[in-house]
This record gives sequence, C-alpha cells and structure tokens, in this order.
Amino acid sequence: VVSACEKDGEWTLALHLLREMADTHVEGNTITYSAAVSACEKGGNWAQALHLFLEMADRHVDRNTIVYNAAVSACEKGGALEQALHLFREMVDCFVERDTITYSAVVSACEKGGQLWQASSGIQRVLLAF
Repeated sequence: VVSACEKDGEWTLALHLLREMADTHVEGNTITYSAAVSACEKGGNWAQALHLFLEMADRHVDRNTIVYNAAVSACEKGGALEQALHLFREMVDCFVERDTITYSAVVSACEKGGQLWQASSGIQRVLLAF
C-alpha cells in the first residue's frame, strides 16, 4: 500500500501508513521506507524524505542504492544542495553502489545550486579512488 502512495506522491498517506505499522508493532523495512521516502520526494517534501531516511538508520533498517537515490533526488528537487552532497559522500564512504540516477541527481543538485564545479570535482574524486 505504501508503494501505491509512492507512485501518486501521496507522502502524507505514506507517512500515516508507516506510523500505523509501527503502532501495530509491524516493523518497516527497506522496501516500505524506500516507498515512503520516494513518496515524499515525488510530493516535493525533501525535509520529510530526509527525516525518514535518517530514521531508517536509527531503526537499523538497511539503506540501499534505491533509497539513497530517492533521498538525494528529494534534496535535489528541494534545492538542498549540501544535504544531497552529504548523502552522496555517505554513499561513497559506506560503499553503497552508485548508478546513473545517483550521479544525475547530484549533478542536477549542484547545477540548481550554481555549484556545478562541486559535482565535477566530487565525482572525479570518487572515480579516482578506484
């Protein structure tokens, strides 16, 4: 059901369902949190997407490429350049696989923030590390 909310960008309903799950002692997992983060991203609420992403770590829920990408994209769409770059650096530091969606969102965030040079140098550092 949370995934259906994601597709429509119904972030408030996704959050409600996630909280209702917790109230009934049903633990959220990577898939449910990822869908909720994506719903927030699509609904234009980057701060809530980031909050859920951080909550995943607090609850020891695995964070994979998909959920990182949703969080980075949410920050990109919300103009939160520093947060997007922080998430990108965390992906690198935690050895989370990056893909074209990751790099596209980081470059777009830097472009929107007028800091395209930061994307170029950050991505170049990552590539040189391998």
